[in-house]
Formats: sequence, structure tokens, C-alpha cells
Amino acid sequence: MSDDAEPVARRDPERAPTYTSWLRGLSDTELGALFIVRPDLVNPVPAGIAALAARATAKPTVVRALDRLDRFSLQVLEGLLALGDPLFSGPPAGTDRAALAAALDVRGPLLDTTLDRLRTAALVWDDGGTLRPISVLRGILDRPAGLGPPLVALLSVQSLERLNRLAADLGLSAGYADGDPAARIASELTRRSRLDALLAEAGESARPVLDRLVWGPSHGSVTNARREVSLASAASPIDRLLALGLIVATDEHTVALPREVALHLRGGRLFSRTASIPPRLDGPAHDLASAGRAAAGQAFTVVRVVEELLEDWAGNPPGVLRNGGLGVRDLRRAARTLDTDEPTAAVLLEITYAAGLIAADGEVDGEWLPTGEYDIWRAHGPARRWVWLAEAWLRSPRVASLSGQKDARGRARNVLGEGLERRSAPETRLDVLRALARASEATAPTPEAVAEYLAWLRPRRQGTAFADLVRGTLDEAATLGLTGRGVLVPYARALLPERNAGAAAPTGAEGAAAASLLASQLPEPLDHFLLQGDLTAVAPGPLLPPLARELALAADVESTGGATVYRFSAASVRRALDAGRGADELVGLLERHSTTPVPQPLRYLVTDVARRHGRLRVGTASSYLRCDDPAVLDELLSDRRAADLLLFPLAPTVIASRLNRPVLLDRLTELGYHAVPEATDGTMQLNRPETRRAAARASVSELAEPDPPGPELRAAAVRAIRAGDEAATAVRHPIDSPDAEQPRSPVAATTAALAAAAAEGRRVWIGYLDTEGIAGSSIVEPAKVDGGFLTAYDTTRAAVRRFAVHRITGVASLGGEPASS
Repeated sequence: MSDDAEPVARRDPERAPTYTSWLRGLSDTELGALFIVRPDLVNPVPAGIAALAARATAKPTVVRALDRLDRFSLQVLEGLLALGDPLFSGPPAGTDRAALAAALDVRGPLLDTTLDRLRTAALVWDDGGTLRPISVLRGILDRPAGLGPPLVALLSVQSLERLNRLAADLGLSAGYADGDPAARIASELTRRSRLDALLAEAGESARPVLDRLVWGPSHGSVTNARREVSLASAASPIDRLLALGLIVATDEHTVALPREVALHLRGGRLFSRTASIPPRLDGPAHDLASAGRAAAGQAFTVVRVVEELLEDWAGNPPGVLRNGGLGVRDLRRAARTLDTDEPTAAVLLEITYAAGLIAADGEVDGEWLPTGEYDIWRAHGPARRWVWLAEAWLRSPRVASLSGQKDARGRARNVLGEGLERRSAPETRLDVLRALARASEATAPTPEAVAEYLAWLRPRRQGTAFADLVRGTLDEAATLGLTGRGVLVPYARALLPERNAGAAAPTGAEGAAAASLLASQLPEPLDHFLLQGDLTAVAPGPLLPPLARELALAADVESTGGATVYRFSAASVRRALDAGRGADELVGLLERHSTTPVPQPLRYLVTDVARRHGRLRVGTASSYLRCDDPAVLDELLSDRRAADLLLFPLAPTVIASRLNRPVLLDRLTELGYHAVPEATDGTMQLNRPETRRAAARASVSELAEPDPPGPELRAAAVRAIRAGDEAATAVRHPIDSPDAEQPRSPVAATTAALAAAAAEGRRVWIGYLDTEGIAGSSIVEPAKVDGGFLTAYDTTRAAVRRFAVHRITGVASLGGEPASS
């Protein structure tokens, strides 16, 4: 049995402390702090302290916790393993703080703060004055501080003949007469004075061999490492080292420097350099105000182009590939709409997807469409819309830079498709932004400085994939407007949650603060524009959303930037008329919001298009045309270009065609007559744009890390674990069936015991089989036994439950005072 578990029973006070008993002794506040830094421990809530200890020492959860430690915290943890695991078997013996501080050469509160953080994460626990790392760490950090195995572990696998020969060269007795030879030799070799003597005896020629192994790696390759060698027959420096036990063969080709020898050669120090202070985040300085303006301008641009893209997709949506992604041609079209390159378009599309603003409509031949969330997003101001996108980016595990790369099966990954998720992406983004925030407000840390800092902050996550993710995060932060000229701007700093590294997303208060700061740097939306004589309108800044939509309906966006230029054309005016706007309504809109008079050419354009719009009406005969002006129909009948329409007159104001209505409509539009369809009652059927929306998709990812539980959930988890532990460790007094002249069934005895407990207000322990036959137990406060059911407050679940009496396998009294009066 390891130190990480103990039997399910009340612990004997005289029994040696264990990890489980240490957890049991933590306060509710300390348990809550553990769940903040390791939220996976309460997902789901353990049944008791023993179950919590088992989960807290499971290798996957420990690896996840180690991945969040900085280099100094790992060095402290490795130091505890190196100094507190001399036997390399059984639970680590641990060490005290003074020995650890001396070996790390660190003084002051820094070490205490780090040890408190490791204790809070339950990776280290206190056994009196001894600090003990959990046992599972030995298999994960198998070579702490670059040291090899302890000497006794290396000698215990050697043959007795080899041990006797080594004992003879050291002047010790052979065999088992005086105890275990491996332990006896190890005890002799770990004495400082004896090690000095043996090193002197090995000679200066052996020193280069030791110098290559002393700071790691502690293993080296040697030909015929298990050779038969003694001090008398030693012919080389390696022979002398093997004969003196200063290096030990682990197989036919490998030797290892024992841990104790290496520490002696290091002068008692664990590391050549203790990384207690993170690297500096240096970089060029910029004017904070200009950096803020640049970032705010980029943020506003992102909001604007995302809206333009989704408006375009609402009317002309791209198709969904079979793998659920977006095709390459559609990505290029989106890049043209966004007026950017394809990698940046991929980033914006993935952010929009993470924000829930677009989704596939779910059909077999589906399309990418805006969702209902888009309409809610569009109703907000620019600052709040940007925060919506930024928060989605911080939460999302999807990495846009992976698009276009090959997966393990050699298939290309598509934007919005499968294979773009990385579990560590949200934490890495927060780490990068926090790194930028550590620099002074006007400093733009270089990518190299950020990479060096993150190598200290997350040493176990280093590699090509992590480096690519960091570079991509810096680029995406600039694209989204979180940084300006490489400086993290104030409204982006406000987005960072002031929580532990496991925090996955900002809170609502942080988002509101960021939106307020950003809004102060954005220009106020305008209710006016300038009309020019070349059929263009210039908006010198962002327009009010309703005005911007109306203007975009009647004119096409020609250019964007500090000012947006709209161009009016016959097609754009006709688009507004098709949407139900009248000529007077359009002219009135222009007159109300233009700071300059409406140019006469623009008035003529609107009037001329409106005059021709809807004069012809197409019905169903095969099809017919009707017009109140006979001259227009005469013009059409005499038009040689309309010969293929097969027209013939029916009346002065009606002509018919042998073509069906849709074909006739399209052909008349090509000829410039701009007919509109007519309903059976003679009214015009205007072609208003259809509002299409996809159903919102589930935003939960299988790779998403669990969020730290809030205060209420932490308190409930602690209560449930305490109650479950009480149920598992309580001293139980089973209730026997009473003796009587007439036999009574166990169910009857159970019912009587529960009824008595309900009457006296006592808590009892019950065993229970659920509907699937799985046995469980609970501590309950019986309230009523009626109709074959027990109604009781289940303290292990903090809820009122009903139990079928025939499924209760047993009842035990917990003793003590009544649970309630």
C-alpha cells in the first residue's frame, strides 16, 4: 500500500500519516483552493477523501498539473524528489525545508511561496516538519535535477559476486552476514569523507569522465559495461571508477553516476543555475497613446469587416464540405470580401465561428450561414461587439494556423473543419497576453523575449508545435486589435482574468471594463455623410448601425479606411426598390442625413430607375406582361432584341409570351426593362432579401479544459466530499432484526429502523442498490417512511431524495446526537 491511499475505515491515531489523512486534515478553504488550481479533481465530484486522493495522484491529472508549473516550481519539486527519495522504492521519505533551501541555494520568501503553491496543488504534502512529494512523481520526473538513481537502487540489481568484489575493494565484509550488502556498500559510499578518499584514489585521469556525467545526463555509453573488474585489475580510468563504485553498470553498454556521488561532485547543489527569476521581457518602447489608437482602429476594422462578410454570406452563403469545413475557393472569396489575405481571413472566420455567429445549416448539402446570435451581436455597439469576438478567441481551442496543413492521414485541414483543435490553445493565449502584460505599458516585447519567458513559465510544453502556437497567438492578437505596434493596450489588459493559470476565459465584469475602455478610443457613430457629384457618398467615420444598413442597401461600398466611400448605381438603387423602398423614401433619407445638398445627377438616377421599376408586371398565362402605358408595350413589341420572347398583343395594355415567368423576368432584366412579378390579385411581388439563419451550434468542445469552479460549486463539492468521507469512515453499529415469536423479514426490520430514526431525528447510514443493481451508500436524515418509500435528506448529495425501501440493503446507526431537533 502506498502513501497515496489508505483503507476505507477510520484512521488509527497512532498510525503513520498518509497523503489521504493529510488531505482529510485540510480545511474547507484549503480544499476549495485545491479545486481552483486543479478543477479536473471535481469533474465529477469524488465520493469522498479517499476517492479524491486517488484522483489527485492519478498520472493524467498530475501531468496536467505539472504542465502548468514554471521552471522554478519544477526545480523545487525535482529537488524534493532528489533529496527525499534515497531508496527509490516505497513512498518518498521527504526532506526538510532547510536542506532543500541549501541545495537550491535560494533564501527568503520566494521558496516559501513556491512551496505553498505546490502544497495548494496537492503535489507536496506535510508530514510533520518533512516535505514529501507524491509517489507518482517518481515515474514522471524520473531523473530529477538531471541526477541518476540512488546508489542503493543501482547496487540492488547487481549480482552477489559483483557486490562481494566491490565490498572487498572497499574493505567491507562480503555476503549477507552483516546485512544487505547493497545497503551496506551504499551507506559507506555516501559518507562525505569516504567519497573524497575514493575520488582521490580514482585519480585525475578519471575526472573528465565524472565531469561529463555530473550535471547530466547521468548515463553514458561504455563498451562491455558489465566487465569483471577489481581495483587490482583496473587498467583504465573507467575500470577504476567501476571498481570503486563511483559509477555503476546498468546494462551491457551503459553506466550511471549514482545520485549521491553526483550531488557530492556538485558541492551539494541541485542545479548549476536556479531559475528563480523569470527572464526579462525586453523590446522597443512606443508611445502608448499612438499604440492604443492603432489597436483601436484595428479592432473597429475587425468588427466592420466581420459584419460585411456575414451580410454577404446571408445572401450568398458558401457550401459546407463533407468534412464540415470551408472550401479553398470560398476562403479566397471571403478574403476578397474582407479585403485581406487568406491566413488573416482564416483567423477571422475561426473567431467568428467560435463566437457562435456562423454555423452550418445542418442539411446534407449544407451552407455556412449567420446564426440568430449574429442579430443579437449586431445590435450592440462596436466596442461590445469586439469584446464578444475577443472573449470567444480566448476561449476557443481552435487554431486557425493549422488550416492548410496535413493531418495524420495525409488529408488537408480546412478552415472551419476538423482537426484544428488544440487543448492547450486557450491557456497558451492567456499566457502570451499575460507575458505582454508583464512588460511595461509602453514596451513591445520581441517575439524572442516572449518565447524565452514562456520557456521559463511552461518548460514542459516546449517544442515545435508550442513555438508555432505562440507565434500564431502574437499574430492573431495583432489581427484582432489586442496589441498595437506590439504593445498590449489597456483595454486588452482589462480582458485578462485575474485568476490562476487554469482560468479559461474572462468574466462578464472584465468584458464590460474592456468594452468601456475601448469605447473611449473609438469615434462616436455619425448620423450624417457627404454626398458628392460623382454619385458617391463619403462617411467620415462609423455610421449609426441603422443608417449604415440603409445606405449599404442603396449603394455599394467602394473603399474603406478612415472614411468609407459608397457608390450609387442603377443596380444599387434598384436593389433598394426591390427591398420595398420608394423613390421619395430614398431621396428623403439622403436629404435628412447628407451634410451637402443632394446632387442633381443622383436625384435623376433615383427618379429614372424608379420610373422604370415595376412599370412592367409579369403574370402567368404561360406568362403575360401588363403595363398602364401602352407606349412601353409598343416599344417592347418593336424591339428586335426581344424577338426570342415570342410576344404577341392581347390588349393595348397586355401582351403575352410563350416563355414561362422566371425565364421572361430574367430576359427582360437583361434587356433593361426591369419588370417585376405580379400576384393573382394584380399587386406587385417585390423581391425583398430573404433573412436566412442557421441554428446556433453547441459551443462545448471535447478538448476544452474544465473551468475553475465558482465559490458556490466549490462549497457544495467540499460538503459532498466531507459527507461521503464521513459515510465511508464512520464507526457502524448494524441493527439486527428483533427476535419475535413470529418471524419478520429484513425489509420489515429495515422499515422499523428507518421509522425510528425519522421519529428521533437521527442520521443513519444505508446501503442501497440503484435501478441498475449498482451498490452504493449514503448518510441520510430520514423524514418519512410511507408507501414503501423512504423520504430523506441525503447529506452526501445535499438533496432530498426518495429511496425504495426494498432496495435498501442495510441500515447502520451512526451514534451521537440527533441530526436535528
